[in-house]
Amino acid sequence: MKELTQVSTQKITSHVSLIWKIAEILRGDYKEHEYGDVVLPFTVLTRLDSVLIDTKQAVLNIKGTSVPSQVKELQYAKATGYPFWNTSNFTLKTLLDDADNLEQNLTYYVQAFAPAAREVMEAYNFYNVIERLDEANLLYYVLSEFTSAKVNLHPDVVSNDQMGYIFEELIRRFSELSNETAGEHFTPREVISLMVNLLFNPEEDINRLCADGAMASLYDPGVGTGGMLSVAAQHVDELNSTARLEVYGQELNPQTYAVAKSDIMIKGERQERIYFGNTLTNDKTAGTRFDYMLCNPPFGVDWKKYADPIRDEAERQGYQGRFGAGTPRVSDGSFLFLQHMISKMKPYDPKDLVNAPGTRIGVVFNGSPLFTGGAGQGESEIRRWILENDWLEAIIALPDQMFYNTGILTYIWVLSNKKERRRKNKMQLIDATPFFQRMRKPLGEKRKELTDDNIADITRIYGAFQETEESKIFATEDFAYHEVVVERPLRLSFQTTPDSIEVLKQSKPFMGLATSKKRSEPARSKEIEAGKQVQNAIIATLEALEAEHVYLNRDEFTDLLREGIKDRGAKISIAALRKIAAELGTKNPDADICVDAKGNPEPDTDLRDTEQIPFCEDIEAYFQREVIPYASDAWIDHDKTKVGYEIPFTRYFYKYEELGDPVETLAEIQTLSASIQADIAKLFSEQVK
Repeated sequence: MKELTQVSTQKITSHVSLIWKIAEILRGDYKEHEYGDVVLPFTVLTRLDSVLIDTKQAVLNIKGTSVPSQVKELQYAKATGYPFWNTSNFTLKTLLDDADNLEQNLTYYVQAFAPAAREVMEAYNFYNVIERLDEANLLYYVLSEFTSAKVNLHPDVVSNDQMGYIFEELIRRFSELSNETAGEHFTPREVISLMVNLLFNPEEDINRLCADGAMASLYDPGVGTGGMLSVAAQHVDELNSTARLEVYGQELNPQTYAVAKSDIMIKGERQERIYFGNTLTNDKTAGTRFDYMLCNPPFGVDWKKYADPIRDEAERQGYQGRFGAGTPRVSDGSFLFLQHMISKMKPYDPKDLVNAPGTRIGVVFNGSPLFTGGAGQGESEIRRWILENDWLEAIIALPDQMFYNTGILTYIWVLSNKKERRRKNKMQLIDATPFFQRMRKPLGEKRKELTDDNIADITRIYGAFQETEESKIFATEDFAYHEVVVERPLRLSFQTTPDSIEVLKQSKPFMGLATSKKRSEPARSKEIEAGKQVQNAIIATLEALEAEHVYLNRDEFTDLLREGIKDRGAKISIAALRKIAAELGTKNPDADICVDAKGNPEPDTDLRDTEQIPFCEDIEAYFQREVIPYASDAWIDHDKTKVGYEIPFTRYFYKYEELGDPVETLAEIQTLSASIQADIAKLFSEQVK
C-alpha cells in the first residue's frame, strides 16, 4: 500500500471512529471483547455490498438467463470485476424495508454470495451473529448504522488501500480489547515491521524486488489476522509499486481465519490463498514453495492431541517430509512450524535466480528453542540440522513486555538458504533489548514498543554484520558441543551389624527369595520352602561374621557369603547373591573399586556426571585438564558421547556489574528502612486521629 496522504489519513480515521461507535449499540447485551465478533463481519459485509451495488442489476439480469450455472459464474465475475458476487434481489439497504423478516432475509442475502465470499461470512459464524442480534432486538439498529450515509464504504469513496487500513485498524483495536486474543493472534505491528525489514534487507533481495514488474510469494503458516502479510505487502509496494507480492496463509482458528481472509478480499487480493485448517496436520499448501515466509507461531502450545499424525509423518517420510530432523517435546510446537517452513524453501542457484531464487524466513520464538533439549534430544537435533545446513543467519533478542499476553523475552530468527558470502558458516546474535520506548498506556502485558528509529537501528546493525556491543558474530559450530558421560567407580564397603541385617530382611530382593511363580502344588510350596532355607542360610552366615569388621572388597565379602550359604546346605544364583550384597553395601570412598566379570570397573550412577565440551576442542585434552585433577579415578564412557547444539544467547551479552561498597550499601538500606518505619508510624498516627 502506498504512503497515506493527510486527506487519506483523515478519511480512514473518520471511518474507523464511525464504525467503532457502532459497537456502543452492543453495550450491555455483549461483553466488550465480543464487539469484534459483530462489527468485523458487518464491516466486511458492508464493503462487499458497496463494491457490488453498481453491478447489482447486471448480475440479476444474468441470473434470469437460462445459460448453465458455470457459464453464469464467469459472467457474474466479468460483470462485477471481482471474483465474488451476490445473486439476491436485496441490498443491505433494501433489507431494512421489511423489518419483520430481517433475520430471514439477511440470512438469505448472505447465502446468495459467491462461494468464496459466503465462506468468509460463515467462518465468522455469521448466521449465529444474526440470530443473537435479532433475539436482542439489535439487528435492525446495527444494520441501519452500517447502511447509513455516514458509513459509506463505496469504492468511489474508500479505495482498496484505504479500506485495508480501515480494516486493519479495526482488527487492531478489537484485538487489544481481549489480551488473550491479542496474544494468540495479533503480533504488534512494529514487531512485524522489523521482521519485514530484516526479511527484505539483503542487496540481492532488494534488487530483485525493485525490478520492474517483479513478482514474489510470501507465506505465513500461522497467519492469524493476516497482519504479517499486510505489512509485508505494504513494504514491497513502497519499494516498488510495480512489484506484486502474492500472499498465502493458513489459520486454525475459524474466526481469525475469517478476519485474515476478509482482509485480503477487501483489498482485492486472491482470498482463496488463505486456507483454513491445522497447518501441522493438514497442510493446504503441500508441494508449494515460497520466496519468503513469516510466522509468529503460538508460544509453548501443547501439540499432544495431534501428535500421532506428526510423528507418523516424521517416521515414515524422514527428510522427504517436513519433520525429518525430529520432533520437539509435546509442550511446545514452535520447532514444528519452523521445520514446516524450511520444507517449503525454494532451491537456490545464483546462476538461475528465475527457477532457483532461494528463500528467506523470519519467525518469532520465545527463549525455549534456543536451549531446550539436551544432546541427542528433539530440540537439539533440530538446531543441529538447521545450523549444520547453514540456514540460520541471525537471532535478534527483542525487549521484554512487547506482546499483549506475555512479558517474556522474544526472539526473531532469520533463516535463509541463500546467505551472502560474508555470512557463510556464520551466525549473528543481536541484543536489541535496549531498543524501545515505554508506552503511555499499557495494553495487557505490553508496556514497551519499538519506534521507527529503533527499527531502523536494529535493521542497520543486522545489515552491517559487524562485531559491536549489540552484535556478536559466531561460526555455526561455536554452538555445537560434545556431551560426554564421566563415570566414577563404584566403591562399596560391607558390615554385618544387627541393624544392617534387619534392613536386609525387609528388602525386596531378600523377601523375593521365598516366593514362587508356579501355580500348581506341591511345586509352589516346595519352591517357597527352598527360598526360606536360602533366607535362613543368609541370615545365619551374616550373624556368624564379625559385626564390627568392615569389608572393603565386594568380591571378598561376596565369596564369604556364598561359601556360608553353601556350607548351610542352600543354593543361590549369582544374580540373587549380587542383589543381596548390594542391599548390604554402603558407599565408601576408601573401599576397593567394584569390578565386573571382565575385571572392568563398575560405574557409580550417583557419581555419574556429564561435561559439555566445545565441539572444536579435543575431548581427551579437555578431560585431562578439567576433570582428572579433581577426580583421578574418573573415565569417559565414549559409547554415550553425543553431539548437541544450543544457543546460550544471554551468556554472550552478560555484563558484569561490580557491586558497590558494602558499608555504603548497608547505610543506604538502614536509611531507607528508617524512612519506611517513619512513614508507617505517621500513617497509623493519622488513622488514630
